[in-house]
Amino acid sequence: MSEQAPQVKEEVGEAKTPKGSSKKSLAITVEQIQDDKVTELAMKNWSPEALKNGVKFKPQIIDDMYQKEIVGSNFSTKRVMMLEFSRYLENYLWPNYSKEKVTTTHVMSIAAVVNEKFRERVPAWASFHSKPENFPHLFKRVLELCLSPTALTYKETTVLLVFLIHCFNSLEMDLIRERVQRLVSLPIWVNLLPGQRNALFKANIKYKKYFNAFQKRDAKLSKEDLEEVHFERNFLAHLIEKFFSILDSIPFKDLRDFAIKNVASVDTKEALINFFEPLSTEELHTILAHMNYLPPLEEETSQYSKTFLMELLIWKHERKRSQQETINEMPLYPTEKIVWDENIVPSEFFSGEGCLALPKLNLQFLTLHDYLLRNFNLFRLESTYEIRQDIEDAVTHLKPWKAEDGHCLFGGWARMAQPIHSFNIVEVAKPQLGENHPAQVRADVTLNLSVRPEIKHEWGSLRKHDVAFLLTLRPDVPIGYKFDYTKDFKPQVGLVYVRGCEIEGLLDETGKLIEEGPEPKPEFTSDNRTYRIWLDPNQYQSDMTRTVNGEEDVYETFNVMVRRKPKENNFKAVLETIRDLMNINCVVPDWLHDLILGYGDPDSAHYSKMSMREPTLDWNDTFLSLKHLKGSFPERKVTLDGAEEKAIPPFRVTFEEEKSDSKRELEADTSKSEKSLKAVPHVIPNRGPYPYNQPKKNAIQFTPTQVEAIRAGMQPGLTMVVGPPGTGKTDVAVQIIANIYHNFPNQRMLVVTHSNQALNQLFEKIMSLDVDERHLLRLGHGEEALETEKDFSRYGRVNYVLAQRVELLQEVNRLQAGLVEMGDMSYTCETAGYFYIYQVLSRWQEFLSKLKPFTGQDEHVKQIQSLFPFTAFFANAPQPLFKTKTWAEDMDIANGCFSHIKKIFTQLEEFRAFELLRSGSDRANYLLIKEAKIIAMTCTHAALKRRDLVAAGFQFDNILMEESAQILEIETFIPLLLQNPKDGKNRLKRWIMIGDHHQLPPVVKNMAFQKFSNMEQSLFTRLVRLGVPTVDLDAQGRARAR
Repeated sequence: MSEQAPQVKEEVGEAKTPKGSSKKSLAITVEQIQDDKVTELAMKNWSPEALKNGVKFKPQIIDDMYQKEIVGSNFSTKRVMMLEFSRYLENYLWPNYSKEKVTTTHVMSIAAVVNEKFRERVPAWASFHSKPENFPHLFKRVLELCLSPTALTYKETTVLLVFLIHCFNSLEMDLIRERVQRLVSLPIWVNLLPGQRNALFKANIKYKKYFNAFQKRDAKLSKEDLEEVHFERNFLAHLIEKFFSILDSIPFKDLRDFAIKNVASVDTKEALINFFEPLSTEELHTILAHMNYLPPLEEETSQYSKTFLMELLIWKHERKRSQQETINEMPLYPTEKIVWDENIVPSEFFSGEGCLALPKLNLQFLTLHDYLLRNFNLFRLESTYEIRQDIEDAVTHLKPWKAEDGHCLFGGWARMAQPIHSFNIVEVAKPQLGENHPAQVRADVTLNLSVRPEIKHEWGSLRKHDVAFLLTLRPDVPIGYKFDYTKDFKPQVGLVYVRGCEIEGLLDETGKLIEEGPEPKPEFTSDNRTYRIWLDPNQYQSDMTRTVNGEEDVYETFNVMVRRKPKENNFKAVLETIRDLMNINCVVPDWLHDLILGYGDPDSAHYSKMSMREPTLDWNDTFLSLKHLKGSFPERKVTLDGAEEKAIPPFRVTFEEEKSDSKRELEADTSKSEKSLKAVPHVIPNRGPYPYNQPKKNAIQFTPTQVEAIRAGMQPGLTMVVGPPGTGKTDVAVQIIANIYHNFPNQRMLVVTHSNQALNQLFEKIMSLDVDERHLLRLGHGEEALETEKDFSRYGRVNYVLAQRVELLQEVNRLQAGLVEMGDMSYTCETAGYFYIYQVLSRWQEFLSKLKPFTGQDEHVKQIQSLFPFTAFFANAPQPLFKTKTWAEDMDIANGCFSHIKKIFTQLEEFRAFELLRSGSDRANYLLIKEAKIIAMTCTHAALKRRDLVAAGFQFDNILMEESAQILEIETFIPLLLQNPKDGKNRLKRWIMIGDHHQLPPVVKNMAFQKFSNMEQSLFTRLVRLGVPTVDLDAQGRARAR
């Protein structure tokens, strides 16, 4: 066996192909080598044992091996690899090489094995040193076979050419260099035309001397030696002639240039037309018949036009644009050609009787790409329909008429549309590498807002990334014309162009962009407002191409700007996000992948089927009493750890792990045992002596069904809670959030709802539970409606942290004064940290060591009060600080006081980053990425900001969605991918969906998309239809009892 076998795997069995690889693995296992017939033959004829036994050489074996193993397998890499492993070249082919008796199969076998050695990156020429005198003969035989017109097939000739390439790449070997030099030395110029050769000699005189010297030397050679020299000098010239003869054998000589062109130069329609246009109709038909697209010309009875034949040929050969390329180059804003095309965007009147060329959203999808593509197309067309309605409503209110001078005159006014005062393109950025459109196009559009204050405020409230539309109106109707709503819209208003744009921001009177944020906005002295906008680069490139071809420049014609309601204007962000997801490898958790596509076991993601479920969890304040705990699990036997009279909430509950079905079948006793759970009461550690240190507690007595929903939400996996109005869905959601917050303090929770109102209600209830407000963050533009004095927006949280830092440092200063320490320990968070380590912690440890001799002795309880080092600091707490009744009680108070102090320094350590980060955006991003544990936003904001969140490194472990049945399928899916995968996996552990699919579905205005395409089906509803387990809340808490 070969000593050098880099591809052999030591394990026994089939070599496994790496996951995701489309090619079959070439690795061969030891077992495959041992069982192969080549190995068996090698053991008998050329193994070391066989050679020792003097087994005679049999030329027939080489012929058989070549025909069966090499040619018979079409030069299969695996078969040649097997021969190389058996040391076929070293022990049989080369030792038995004879100049007189060598055959073509012998030479071809040597070339094939040498090529395989080079492929395996193992030394290929070592064996030839055993009989170096035979190598020149082998090399000459290879050259002769390469030039032979009939001896070899094209495949065999290719093998020999590869062998020669390896020879030319091995010039460091003396044996090979000597033979290769003869093919490329100066005498090969004999193949040049005499005039060309003489011109080269004039430029290089010394070459002529060398050339003449070779000719003189040739005159002294014998006839046989001269023939060999001429053969070597003419080899390359004859090889090139053979290549041309092969090209001449192509059936269609007129397409020779086409055949030898590189693919990239002939893969476009324009290039193919240039090649095929000169051909006659008969020649085109013959080519297509040769490709089996048409019957042979003599058998065809129908006549085909040259145009048809050309189009068929071009369709076959042109490079097909991928779906992804088409979507990436597609403008995301609709234009006038799409908005009013009834074939693309059907009208609102759909009877449901006919069929439409629209994708459908049903229960199952082929792949995630198919899932995204269908949603992309439907969402784009549904948005286009809504845009059509908004534009028609706004423009109709403007009443555009044709003035006497031919210009557009507006006889009315519209809240959502304003005439454009001026429009200028201010930047066309260079295209990025590999793109054929500008990187970005920016423009300034000026409006005169001489309107009512509330309307002016609405226009001034346009935020970054809001979408607006630029229109060109050229009405032909006279002044006073009354619009007829039964007639077509476009001809009446003279609408010519529609282009979308995205707001970058409002400019102040000096032309500077006004940044968003808490800073006060500048005052304006006039009614003019100038907006900096982004135009669609794909659409701009398309428009400029038409302008170059002689059409009108669209961007010099706009005269109306239309805005839309912010709540209905998120289509571009969603489309952009879907397109981004289609351009990356979407990674959803393994336990969700098949479920989202609609395959597999519907309850595979239920917590009872998850391998990572938690057997014991702290339920915190979920249960109000032991009776409430027992009533919440009527089908389970509750066992307590300790006396029942001392069982006071909170409880840690451990559920009996249920055995799998297979284990039950193996048990002899098949009687159904009663399920049980173990409850262990525990005491919340004392947090401090102040009233605000006491934890906020839940006051709702949850029903058994609600408790089951909370239990499911606390466990990993997919939890779906169905609840009609008034069944406590929001209270269940808040309790799940609070319990996960306490059980898994290092995990981050993303809370998503459909509306700002629902999100605000959820947030207000979260604040009423035991959740530290520094860990709460509200993203989006709905925080203004929160019924609280506290600001939970990003900048509001930054201000809170900075204010809290100052307040805590003042507490450190007060503590320092109580300890009578010198220095400014409260200057920064860093100095406070050193103060805690060297002064506070040391005193506490000293306090504990002094109390050690008196531990548990109630008669020495006053020692706690007298030795306590922080009495002065807690002088403002409710007095007396210590009760001096029992040792346990006062020690608990002392521990609580130190917990309060420790929390001060813990928070300061967390806030230290805000001292180092100076800009508001850096601080806000740090808060989002590191500090916040519960992040709330609407699904609209998630789609709008996905790119920014992913770029910032946003990560989360759990998602809770409220109003899930009212959210469109794709808007439910996007929040799952608001983070980049880590090590190729999504870190999502829990997905809690709460909603009621019996109430109103997602809003889809177009009846065709709503009914025919089933776009009104939410992901929540689809999962319910698939049979995913749900927890159905059944107790009405809002209606009055009879």
